[in-house]
Amino acid sequence: MEIVSEVLGRARSASKAAEDPAEESVDVLICGSGSAGLACALWLAIYNHKFGGISLKAEVNGSSQGNQESSTTRPVTYRILECRDGPLQLGQADGVQCRTVEIYESFGLDHILKNEGYWVNEVSFWAVDQANPATDGDGPTEPGRKKIVRTGRAADVQPGLSHQPHLILNQARINGLMLEKMKALNGQDVDYGWKVADLEVKKNSNESHPVTVTSEKGGTKRSIRAKYVLGGDGAHSQIRRSLQIPMEGDNSNAVWGVMDVFPRTDFPDFRKKCTIHSEVGTLIIIPREGDTMIRMYFELPDGTNPKSVTLEDLQKKAKDIFWPYNMEFCTTKWWSAYSIGQRVAKSMVDDSGHIFLAGDACHTHSPKAGQGMNASLQDGYNIGWKLGALLMGQADQSILNTYIQERHQYAQQLIDFDKYWAKLFSSEPQEDGKKPTAEEFNQAFIKGGLFTAGMAANYQDSDLVANSISDQNLAKKVVVGQRLPSAQVVRMSDSKPFPLLKLLQSDGRWRILVFAGDVDDPATLPSLDRLGEELSSEKGLLRKFTPAGMPADSILDTLVVLRGDRKTLEFDQIHAAFKPNLDDMPITNLHKIFFDDESWNWGHGHVYETLGINPRVGCIVVARPDQYVSAVVRLRESAELSEWFMKFMRPTNN
Repeated sequence: MEIVSEVLGRARSASKAAEDPAEESVDVLICGSGSAGLACALWLAIYNHKFGGISLKAEVNGSSQGNQESSTTRPVTYRILECRDGPLQLGQADGVQCRTVEIYESFGLDHILKNEGYWVNEVSFWAVDQANPATDGDGPTEPGRKKIVRTGRAADVQPGLSHQPHLILNQARINGLMLEKMKALNGQDVDYGWKVADLEVKKNSNESHPVTVTSEKGGTKRSIRAKYVLGGDGAHSQIRRSLQIPMEGDNSNAVWGVMDVFPRTDFPDFRKKCTIHSEVGTLIIIPREGDTMIRMYFELPDGTNPKSVTLEDLQKKAKDIFWPYNMEFCTTKWWSAYSIGQRVAKSMVDDSGHIFLAGDACHTHSPKAGQGMNASLQDGYNIGWKLGALLMGQADQSILNTYIQERHQYAQQLIDFDKYWAKLFSSEPQEDGKKPTAEEFNQAFIKGGLFTAGMAANYQDSDLVANSISDQNLAKKVVVGQRLPSAQVVRMSDSKPFPLLKLLQSDGRWRILVFAGDVDDPATLPSLDRLGEELSSEKGLLRKFTPAGMPADSILDTLVVLRGDRKTLEFDQIHAAFKPNLDDMPITNLHKIFFDDESWNWGHGHVYETLGINPRVGCIVVARPDQYVSAVVRLRESAELSEWFMKFMRPTNN
């Protein structure tokens, strides 16, 4: 309780300071309360809740005679500025990719998304009926028009790609869940109504807070000094403009119309995700949460001025596309017309290395593949844990360089994919003068599943992606630099089945996943014992990075996955290193041993097969706090792992 009270107290003091126009200092200033900013802020709240204000006992001069001194980790101070007067009420974004649902699962929030959102299970493809031209007079605008017909169906998400669904839920609700979680952890709120007016950076300075941001609200100005600034303030980012970082890419903006409507129609697939290619245009149907409302997206002709578009224009366009089906609109809840370009910022960081861009502030794209909100959230999710680890003294500043390397590369890949996707949806001919056939479009949609599910990120070799020490042959279906694949495992302590990825909660810890092999192999348990001795030794991996006075699994959490019949093993056969005490009491934690085994009611996960691991060899898989794979090494190579962690982690003085 003392820890939580201290963190809450600091957060409340910071909130009161928001009313004081005098200059203040924070560790992190987040500009913008969109998906990127809130994901980063939630990480900082998690680090504060888990590590901030904890009293540590450290031995003095190596004495083991009880001569100890205390030190306390200081909570991260941060503030969120938002130019809007209050929380987002209605957002343009609505698609929640599988990867985003996995992230919400790691925050303990996925059950709310799945309960409230629409589950996208199937996509239906519609196109012009080339075989049966319409008879004269049948078309609504001209005689002889061809009608649309269903050309195919497909699973929306590639089977086996994720244990989580693709959902549809309004962005205001999605962001609101992160905001509520952040408040619950440390009382932090958003400073609404404050617009960024000026930014000053002291380059090549030894000052602890080299960035000063001046914001304005109702004629009152306030300056905040920060160690780090995250510019997640949208496509018209004032932070990016202040840094004079240009956006590069397509200079022409596509104009899109969108409507949330309650339709009365005889179109059979209006409660499925649909793509419709007609003679007069292309339309995407996204069923909304609830049972009756749908969203329609359609690209408007080149040269359209979004401000001149009316609701009647959009409704007429939709009716023409749906012909020969009737489409009436009982109610239109919301509609808009807007322009958007496919661009990426030249850089996502300033020259000082203290100001970063995220989300729409550094990449914009069309709504066709549902990338905007999801990619933005993953930007914040990527940099948030890195800032937390750095500011809690666990990692070196070099860890922030990986944010630039990883997310800028992904942003460019996303723009390239979006351009390819846009050509597929366009009603205009391709470069070869031909339009894609219905079958070509269907197959391209399926092949683009990794991007549309949010699983396409593949981070390259860096301090955090250790290709140099990894052996991909040990886990042939686990790609170093990608999110860890998931399959069901069974917990030994209570026979409860879990998706493997669910065990990797977003709590700031690294996971050392020990795939020890077949339990019936005589070499398995002795090998596991040797690894336990190495990990827990005085110079071993676990003690090297865990401060004295903290639980053994506070920084590096070791999980064991065996294969075979779990009923043949007893807990006293497992090395103590894999059974640390619980965080808050001296009780042995038996919840870290899992089996690739048949569960009582939920089948067999076959996790070794899913990950491509030979159970006669085994391996160690290292997963970062954001669930991406850093390394795959042999069971006997814990010393090499320890050396690798030294590149960016700060060892303790145990």
